[in-house]
Amino acid sequence: MCGLAGFCDFNKKTTRGVVKGMMDAISHRGPDDEGLVEKDLPEAFIALGFRRLSILELSPLGHQPYFFKNISLTFNGEIYNFKEVRQKLVAKGYTFVSNGDTEVIIKAYDAWGIDCLKEFIGMFGLVILDEDKRKLFLVRDRAGVKPMHYYWKNDVLIFGSELKSFHQHPAFIKEMDTDALALYFQYSYIPVPYTIFKNTNKLRPGHYLELDLRTKNMTTTCYWDVVDAYNKPKLNLSYEDAEAQLEELLKSACEYRMVSDVPVGIFLSGGYDSTTVAAMLQHNRTEKLKTFTIGFEEAKYNEAPHAKKVAHHLGTDHYEHYCTHQEAFNIIPRLPDIYDEPLGDNSVIPTTLVSQVARRQVTVALSADGGDEIFAGYTKFNMSLHYSRQFPSWMMSTLSAGMNLFDPRFIPGTSKAFNFRTRYEKMKQIWRKQDPVFAMKIISQFNTDYELKRRMAKPFKRLHSDFDLEGLNEQNTDIDKMLAIDFRTFLIDNNLTKVDRATMSVSLEGREPLLDHRIVEFVAQLPSDYKMVGDRNKVILKNIVHKYVPQEIMDRPKMGFIVPIMNWFRKEMKDLLMEHLSETALKRDGIFNTRDVIGLRDRYLSGHAENVQKLWHLLVFQMWRNRWL
Repeated sequence: MCGLAGFCDFNKKTTRGVVKGMMDAISHRGPDDEGLVEKDLPEAFIALGFRRLSILELSPLGHQPYFFKNISLTFNGEIYNFKEVRQKLVAKGYTFVSNGDTEVIIKAYDAWGIDCLKEFIGMFGLVILDEDKRKLFLVRDRAGVKPMHYYWKNDVLIFGSELKSFHQHPAFIKEMDTDALALYFQYSYIPVPYTIFKNTNKLRPGHYLELDLRTKNMTTTCYWDVVDAYNKPKLNLSYEDAEAQLEELLKSACEYRMVSDVPVGIFLSGGYDSTTVAAMLQHNRTEKLKTFTIGFEEAKYNEAPHAKKVAHHLGTDHYEHYCTHQEAFNIIPRLPDIYDEPLGDNSVIPTTLVSQVARRQVTVALSADGGDEIFAGYTKFNMSLHYSRQFPSWMMSTLSAGMNLFDPRFIPGTSKAFNFRTRYEKMKQIWRKQDPVFAMKIISQFNTDYELKRRMAKPFKRLHSDFDLEGLNEQNTDIDKMLAIDFRTFLIDNNLTKVDRATMSVSLEGREPLLDHRIVEFVAQLPSDYKMVGDRNKVILKNIVHKYVPQEIMDRPKMGFIVPIMNWFRKEMKDLLMEHLSETALKRDGIFNTRDVIGLRDRYLSGHAENVQKLWHLLVFQMWRNRWL
């Protein structure tokens, strides 16, 4: 729901009307209404802007910014339990004129201050200006479903849902951060708190930024952290009791996300996560829920038949759309506008397509992100445990030391082995460290440190990220630690960014039932073997799903929601690749070791088993650079 933008200029040099341009840059997030307020306070000139996608309280009473006393609020997201919170406020003497959640937020803040955040179940990016306290707050929800960016330099704070609005403010200086760019090429996304630009940050999930207008002092406070949930004593529950309680939590979380004054649908891939959401909601409902999936002609990438079986069994009103090559190619030139920071996950293409298909019939779509990170669904967790314990410790240490004697580029007969150079370097590191948590970090990398040094001509320093997360106590197993780190990295900055931008690009609100913080906290406190045992992943979630959908329908190899670019780059997309990865294009800013990138490109095109994702990441960056720099 919606998009927000604004600034606080202590120099008072920003002219009136700038915030309107910032709002227009994110009009896709809110085509139904717009609003702004500009305040020339003694300390600073402050503007709050808003674009509205009407979901709750469709009347003018839902207009933003919203005002109460000397408090101004802009709010992107939903508070699902707003009716319960409103009852608490009514008991304290508050009255209400609207039927939406925005009025509840501002009066909750008036009643409880910033501690009101603890009352909310929802997804949100908030901006609160409290003129009495002379404070400006930026807030992001616990899981990071909704975005919040900010820029701070020369006594100007710029903030908003998307970076593209920042370009409309004259104080924003576009300086690319080469250190953050290195993180992008390593992981295919830029982890919090960094962005592609200097002096620009993503607000961490579960945090709020507080700016004191009198002193210009800016502090960031954590009000919720998944690590705290993992560090609590594990629940003393039998497996049967845990499964029963989790099933009730799942039902509650899914039903909350059906609260809407506009039509709601569900993204359904036929995997366990999306099936969980569809099953919880369709069960015992007489009306058929709308479900949507994208298919591909290439069987290796096609989940549509599986989704269709699940939809038929559940009895949903199911829609499938087969993606043609041309449809995918039409989206690619739009990616830099949709993703105004490089994001290398090629599943942005089908995610954008399924959003387009759903938007023709609904305004809200439930997604099922978080299931793999909460319930241990990814094979990288199994691989991390396996490879870090593959041989006796002394043998892995010896192998790692011996591998230092050879350059993988010159080992005969390896050119046909897929991604051999990268895998060689990764195994060397994993066997040396022999730690599953470290192994997951290395497995998550597309380019190792060694490759980054070769590929990038500009110097960079390694930034600390949550892959190096500290603070998880010793009661947590290796599985617990990997899940907490994956929640704080891949989930937030890859998956949630992907879904937010794709859905909002077509003015569709995406909701995430599995990321209800009550589910996250509960599952974090379960014994890890309720989630993963040997090569069995998502144990407790799968057992719940099998109550609604037979196991024989569900059992199939895990498929990623990706597109077949391996073949496209050698055929239909070859011209695009050659255009952006030409020697001239690569030399333009002196960022790359051109010889290394050209070598990677040409080896791939000549049929070598190179990882095409590395070329995709380069292409995405080059297109982004052309658009924004």
